[in-house]
Amino acid sequence: MAERSGPPSGRSTAGKPLALTYPHPPARPDQPPDFSALKIPPAGVLPVPPLDLRAEDAGDFATGLIRVLDDDGQAVGPWADAVPGDAALMQGLRDMMVMRAVDARLLTAQRQGKMSFYIQCTGEEAIGCAFQRQLLPGDMNFPTYRQQSLLIAADYPLDLLMGQTYANALDPIRGRQLPVLHSARDYGFFSASGNLGTQFVQAVGWAMAAALTGTGGIAAAWIGDGATASNDFHSGMLTASVYQPPVVLNVINNQWAISTYTGMASGAGRTYAARALGYGIPALRVDGNDYLAVAAVSDWAVRRARAGLGPAFVEWFTYRAAAHSTSDNPAAYRPKDEAKAWPLGDPIARLKGHLIARGLWSEDRHRQAEAQVLDEVMQVQKRVEAEGTLLSPRAFPPTELFEGVYAEMPPHLMRQRAEIGE
Repeated sequence: MAERSGPPSGRSTAGKPLALTYPHPPARPDQPPDFSALKIPPAGVLPVPPLDLRAEDAGDFATGLIRVLDDDGQAVGPWADAVPGDAALMQGLRDMMVMRAVDARLLTAQRQGKMSFYIQCTGEEAIGCAFQRQLLPGDMNFPTYRQQSLLIAADYPLDLLMGQTYANALDPIRGRQLPVLHSARDYGFFSASGNLGTQFVQAVGWAMAAALTGTGGIAAAWIGDGATASNDFHSGMLTASVYQPPVVLNVINNQWAISTYTGMASGAGRTYAARALGYGIPALRVDGNDYLAVAAVSDWAVRRARAGLGPAFVEWFTYRAAAHSTSDNPAAYRPKDEAKAWPLGDPIARLKGHLIARGLWSEDRHRQAEAQVLDEVMQVQKRVEAEGTLLSPRAFPPTELFEGVYAEMPPHLMRQRAEIGE
């Protein structure tokens, strides 16, 4: 038998012990928050690319960070000209305030035992609220479980949104889904899946069908940074690269996949947006806590897709301020005050500061608006809870088990339904 050549087992060719790399978060629970390693470029540096941007020309956009608001709350740079008007910004502020009030009230309800489970999107409100306002009827979002903000900005009725989390008579899907896994086709919100990554495959397929049937609609896929490690992410990317359907591929990089630091999914790559370039898909990386930047880039990406120029990829750089869910305790894996130290701030506070700096808003008006929004949300919540909670449930008729499954109910199910009373 021939002798094996090369270094001894367990040694590198340089004579050093072989070892693995383990990504570590910037700080552990017993350490102060530390974001010093983040490279945050100044606002207004990157230009607005043409709609027909090619992947080979998108390097700076995929590795940089598109920002509009500077540290003084001023809109600066080329993207500032693409920001929506004052009325749209005021609407965006209200959308985010409503979303945060809903989150706060439903979190409290879960802690009181009135519902089983809830997931907040605190700190990420700008992304869904600004993006949704750029869409048209007939477009379709393929969301994760943290995109309630898309529904808020689509003017989805709050009693239906809350009813779904309580799984009572106001739940449009009648308790058939985990709380926060909404389904609202008429509002462009595809049935949410708890298995992340599927959204990319589904959105690309839907966009292909839309192109083939000439409906004119576009799709928007949503996943978190952790789900980019899934096979579905790569399948969706490859298919989008091949067929060039009208789809916007969104990754929300909020630094944490449940309790796993984002470095476990990013690997040695500099950004998630840079991954898209290898598939020939142009990509942009955006400050997700800057409502103006989110609105401007969303408009760009949506117009590109609607113009038939193929897919675009957007990485929204943000921070998950709340726990992953009501079943999670983030104090076990990150510093308690890390959200407050996030260098890109809070999206509501930043938009509020911008509007105040321009004389369109004030601290007094903001406090009044907060109180009004909270009162509106609480009134809806009271009406919804009157229809049943976990503490005071109202059971659905058992015959409803047979509904919403088949377009035409098979004979054997009709017989079974008749046996239990209908």
